[in-house]
Amino acid sequence: MTLPVPYVDVHGTPGECGFAYGEAAREQIATNLDLYAARFSAVGLSPAATRNAGDRFRAETSTRFPRIAEMLDATAEGAGVTPGDIYALNARTELIYGSTPDDGCTVLGALGTHTATGHTLIAQNWDWHPDQRGAMLLLSTTDERGHRIVTLTEAGMLAKAGLNSAGLGICVNMLTTDQDGVRGAAVPYHVVLRAALDETTLGRALKAVVPSPRNASLNLLIGQSGPGGGELIDLELVPGVAGWLHPENGVLAHANHLETSLGVRDLANDFGGSTLFRSARARRLLIAAAEPGKLTEDDLVAVLRDHQSYPNAICRHVDEQDAYAERSETVYTVVMDLDERRFGLAEGPPCEHDLDWVSA
Repeated sequence: MTLPVPYVDVHGTPGECGFAYGEAAREQIATNLDLYAARFSAVGLSPAATRNAGDRFRAETSTRFPRIAEMLDATAEGAGVTPGDIYALNARTELIYGSTPDDGCTVLGALGTHTATGHTLIAQNWDWHPDQRGAMLLLSTTDERGHRIVTLTEAGMLAKAGLNSAGLGICVNMLTTDQDGVRGAAVPYHVVLRAALDETTLGRALKAVVPSPRNASLNLLIGQSGPGGGELIDLELVPGVAGWLHPENGVLAHANHLETSLGVRDLANDFGGSTLFRSARARRLLIAAAEPGKLTEDDLVAVLRDHQSYPNAICRHVDEQDAYAERSETVYTVVMDLDERRFGLAEGPPCEHDLDWVSA
């Protein structure tokens, strides 16, 4: 198996998985902690302040999702770092992005009723600073119940885009609203992602994530294989409230602004950007590809390679006009076949690379 990132495969209880993960990814976790220490410092957070914030997120995670907390605690132990630092890493969105949206990431989904194979497909471009590429890995965990999760993640975190052995998968992108940072106790954005992947049915995943106490807004495209072409739903998760979108013409797409009426202020109004057209364009391209026949994985990849408004496109490239610290590009592309439990991954803007595949 050839993959563009380190591959960590662990087994056992949450504690055993976490410790083995921390040991195996010690170097990448140290790199990621250094990257975010600089980002935390840039917004005025000292190491002590970030660690204290991590401890607060740890307390709420332990109450709400004890198995995830057990794994994160053990990850810290295996990596030889403090739990507060690991939880701060998992809460990097909450700690850094109180006001500035990340104008990147596009997620796609297609029901099996509209695909050539009859399989449910989801996909995304994950856009972030290019320096982050060196601190990424593909994490596979199989717990004591036999439940397997394969997820692309930043080292020290437990999830980002991922797929589990029950045919349930998620893609994610950020939202920014006036409700971010205004609530007290919360679980980190990235813990919410892991909570979805820990479940074996779409209904249970929704029960886990919709009422979760949050302090940052996110968009979660979640799907599961099954009869009748499987199912997809897009969740706009804002602190204290959620909105949801269903497939139209068999497809879903989302970028970094709200598309449901939640009664909150979307901070995309303050910044504009490519998010305002990316999701609509992606839907239009998917529907057009479906008209002459059925959608394929290649059709989804073609949408993720779209260069309209280059470099600020669905296929994101570095904009040389941006300050270095604010640069963004498509760091990785992910495509998932939920029926076959196949996870495809490409490094860098997808126009430049093909996907490598692993099974869940």
